[in-house]
Amino acid sequence: MVAKIYILFELKIPITHVEHIILLIEHSFFVFYVYFCIRKREEQNIMDIFEFKPRKGAGTLRMGDSDELVLVDRFGGMPASRIKTMDHGIIIICTAGAAQFEYDGQTIQLNKNDLFLYMVRSVVEKFMSTPDFNCRQVWFSRGEMWNMNMFTKSSLSDVLLLKQNPKASLSDTDVALFDSYYQQLSHHMRNSSLVLYPDIVRSIVSTFLLEVLSVLRRGEQRTKGDNAFGDTGMHGKKLADRFMQLAEQSDGRIRRVDEYAKMLNVTPKYLSKLLMKTMNKRPSEMVHFFTLQAIENRLRFTDMTMQQIADDLQFPNASFFGKYFKEHSGMTPMEYRIKYQNNNEEE
Repeated sequence: MVAKIYILFELKIPITHVEHIILLIEHSFFVFYVYFCIRKREEQNIMDIFEFKPRKGAGTLRMGDSDELVLVDRFGGMPASRIKTMDHGIIIICTAGAAQFEYDGQTIQLNKNDLFLYMVRSVVEKFMSTPDFNCRQVWFSRGEMWNMNMFTKSSLSDVLLLKQNPKASLSDTDVALFDSYYQQLSHHMRNSSLVLYPDIVRSIVSTFLLEVLSVLRRGEQRTKGDNAFGDTGMHGKKLADRFMQLAEQSDGRIRRVDEYAKMLNVTPKYLSKLLMKTMNKRPSEMVHFFTLQAIENRLRFTDMTMQQIADDLQFPNASFFGKYFKEHSGMTPMEYRIKYQNNNEEE
């Protein structure tokens, strides 16, 4: 600042002009400083959650060069950060050692012969494992789910259930069965010259997935709603799945069912009936589920204020945002953040 003023006097600029220029410089500096502080604040508030993709190289098998369906024979390490996949589910079977991590806020412990089903867009953090930890993984995209006709064989109502109960311990019989599927899958993925190769691979993975669902839902009492999805037809199931995609991708910013109905070119009433048939859930329930997930991620993984979160997720104001969260979670946003911070300190 001093150097700039000195230069102005050397140029013999009239004092009134100098004063104006100094004011302009000071104003510009202030604007820049405020802009810099805001940008730094925004950068701090960005959630540092990185996209996790199936690795390549030794111990992996693919159908061609695609990442749509990937077999990973051994654990290749985890990034030291919060991660999530954007389009893949993962079947994980622990074959040795032990691991522990946070999965969308719940602590998961994996030991030998444990099965874990990772659901797309779920956040994994604080991963720890023993030196001998190993696991097999089957990565599958949403597109492959449709290629395998999975939605003609299982209910979309599984989604929320599996999100809440993603792990099971396998019996010796289960271990032998899944090992047999895995060996068959490995064999056929290595022999891409076989006639009907993609169909054979998808058939095995489809059966593999159904066995996984069976194990994870073992002992669960079935209700009438479990069978209702079978009457909607493929078009209805694809529409319901598209609704799920849109609700996930909105990241909590779209909360009106009529907006989703408009995007899908159907009426809100039709969408509601469809979701009840395919998932035994109302559209609003699914919207609240994904909105709460978006809020919890911001409360856990950023230092955003309540007002900033309200603005980011397009709530009318911070007060309305706080009431919404408490109504659906049972606690205020600040209580949730403090609880999460306290849990971290105890660890």
